[in-house]
Amino acid sequence: MTAPVLVTGGAGYIGSHTVRLLASRGYKVVVLDNLVFGHKEAIVDDGVELVVGDVGDRALITRLFDQHGFAAVIHFAAYAYVGESVTNPLKYYRNNTAEPLNLLEVMQEKGCKNFVFSSTCATYGVPETIPIVESNRQDPINPYGRSKLMLEQVLKDCDHAYGLRSVSLRYFNASGCSEDGVIGEDHNPETHLIPRVLMAVTGEVSHVDVFGTDYPTPDGTCIRDYIHVNDLAEAHLKALEHLAAGGNTIQANLGTGVGVSVKEIISAVEEVTGRTVPVKYGPRREGDPPQLLADPSYSKQVLGWEAKHKDVRDMVRSAWAWVDGPRKGHYPA
Repeated sequence: MTAPVLVTGGAGYIGSHTVRLLASRGYKVVVLDNLVFGHKEAIVDDGVELVVGDVGDRALITRLFDQHGFAAVIHFAAYAYVGESVTNPLKYYRNNTAEPLNLLEVMQEKGCKNFVFSSTCATYGVPETIPIVESNRQDPINPYGRSKLMLEQVLKDCDHAYGLRSVSLRYFNASGCSEDGVIGEDHNPETHLIPRVLMAVTGEVSHVDVFGTDYPTPDGTCIRDYIHVNDLAEAHLKALEHLAAGGNTIQANLGTGVGVSVKEIISAVEEVTGRTVPVKYGPRREGDPPQLLADPSYSKQVLGWEAKHKDVRDMVRSAWAWVDGPRKGHYPA
């Protein structure tokens, strides 16, 4: 693609890693981010333009399309705290489902037909089978997952009605940071397991909570599929290339196919850091399935994508480089 790409939420965790990859491959990128959860310091490439604003601002979206004539949109902008989505569902349905309609309407008006969507494995809910394939029943158990599934359906309908083609990428557990430690994962609050365990190592939190040790898994703790953020970024590039080549609308899992338990994450952190992790064991947390594991073969078949980092210690090492580096796991306040 020679025309620029609009990346919404491009100053966030996964978005910023994707923007950095696109810039390194010669793409002209414009980032739209309201900086509620994103960080302007995560935009490290001089050629990338950062516009501070909301996806719900239709006038701004229209102006950006008129200025740049985007060839494609990568849409990351979303709220992603599952617990909050349960207590404040309207916030999630407005931000994650309703406001992107402005973006899609402007795309349709301006003739932009390529859309890459940051979706989630939360659209499956409690899986019917393990590993999870794309044809599994989608029955989300929280408003966050439902808000993402609704937009997936909108995209299918937009393809049928307007020929607006999309790739919906259903992430499993995003993890790791840039391997040079320049950008990383900085959420407030932080809920992801690997950074929480590292925060316990550094003393930023007193301990890491482990919810449940009696699951039907080899060590009794939940098993998840952890995927390196750089592999996620590469998948978005592959999705762009798929659409640029005239590829069809698809929905695809992004995972490694390798399951890692909570206890195994803790052991990996101790091995990488050489420090003991303070742990507090407690009862199961409501809504946590024993195991979530992707079958990523469809992404390999259709997008030519496969995760390069399958050893969770690689993800922990890169996250530790960010946490233990000059930025100490945080962008400047």
